[in-house]
Amino acid sequence: MIKLLRIENYSLFIISMTLLGIAMSLTGPFLSLYCTEVLGMSTGAFGLFMATLSLCGVIVNSLIASRSDKGMDRKIIIMVATMSYAMGYGSYLVFHNYYVLLVVVALFIGIGSPAMSQIFASARESLIESESQDTTFANSLLRSLFSLGFLIGPLVGTVLLTNVGYKGVFSGTSIIFLIITVSVFLFLKPMPKKIGAMSISQDKSPLRQKQVLVPFIALIILFICHSTNYINTALFIVHTLNGTKADVGIVTSLCAGLEVPIMIGLGLLSARVSSRSLMISGCLVGLSYYAVMLVSTQVWQIVAAQLLQATFVAILMSIGLSYFQELMPHMAGTATTMFSNATIIGNLVGNISGGFFAQVAGYRNVYLMCLMLGAAALFLFTRTKAQTVNEGVTVAHS
Repeated sequence: MIKLLRIENYSLFIISMTLLGIAMSLTGPFLSLYCTEVLGMSTGAFGLFMATLSLCGVIVNSLIASRSDKGMDRKIIIMVATMSYAMGYGSYLVFHNYYVLLVVVALFIGIGSPAMSQIFASARESLIESESQDTTFANSLLRSLFSLGFLIGPLVGTVLLTNVGYKGVFSGTSIIFLIITVSVFLFLKPMPKKIGAMSISQDKSPLRQKQVLVPFIALIILFICHSTNYINTALFIVHTLNGTKADVGIVTSLCAGLEVPIMIGLGLLSARVSSRSLMISGCLVGLSYYAVMLVSTQVWQIVAAQLLQATFVAILMSIGLSYFQELMPHMAGTATTMFSNATIIGNLVGNISGGFFAQVAGYRNVYLMCLMLGAAALFLFTRTKAQTVNEGVTVAHS
């Protein structure tokens, strides 16, 4: 940990990722309520609204990724992105017409979407420049601090909503993003151009290479499972197990709280175990969790199973990023963006398909679907090898 703090810019990345987590989670729990109760959106319209934001994020992320690896200044990208996020969340208070709000927020949030992936990419470049051997631990630490922000944000949001109202929630979110913008402007020192400007072959994009495409698909599948579980668990507890809303709160908070120390522990473990092996282990843990959920009959069993769920999520979020960065060691922006896009696509598909499957087959059988999907992801990861992609050339390691 002390060694990481000595790396140039890394302390700034720690602060930025924590603030990013707080900002994103400060508004998140209340956004659906604001849009449906205050702005009058139907649940279907809100779903379309959020899907549009996600798709805009994927598009902008993909456009920026390769350009940032070819030399586009990451500092400028992060500043523009966080400033755009601030304007996007502020727009909720200015525009109340559905279509105007959709266009404006989609534009600003889309432009803001590269913020997180570019911070991770910048951190990767700083680690490469310092010749640090703790890259996976560094990623796990940053990701755990982002998760820590998700514990703090909803509490701050609740206080602001209670005392100031939605104006305080959205204004507070915008202010945090502006703080990140100013901090990056004042303190982020750019890396040498040779790190970010390595030439990348245009003949064959990463997704055309099997050793990248296969884990990319597997990661999307795992995020489909994760998002499906996320929207289904509360309904399963209340409507199938006859639990209470308090039980839902306990389950959610316990999982989030366990993720942070597990992520840090995984970062330490990664020095001895490959990212590929950890991803395969994560699939097995996830399958164990869905099996428990499928046969559970009491709420306490769901509570106990959160250790498995937290471990699965920790591996998915922290090791998944390192896995792609190791596949593409000289394409930090592209690797991080591919992870981010897999997250967005998986969550989007999971939210839609999970809700539909629950309506058709019931809340319990959703976990049977997750079991089958998780098994498919496990199979795909077992078909991968320890490989890297550098300048369009595939390099396999025995």
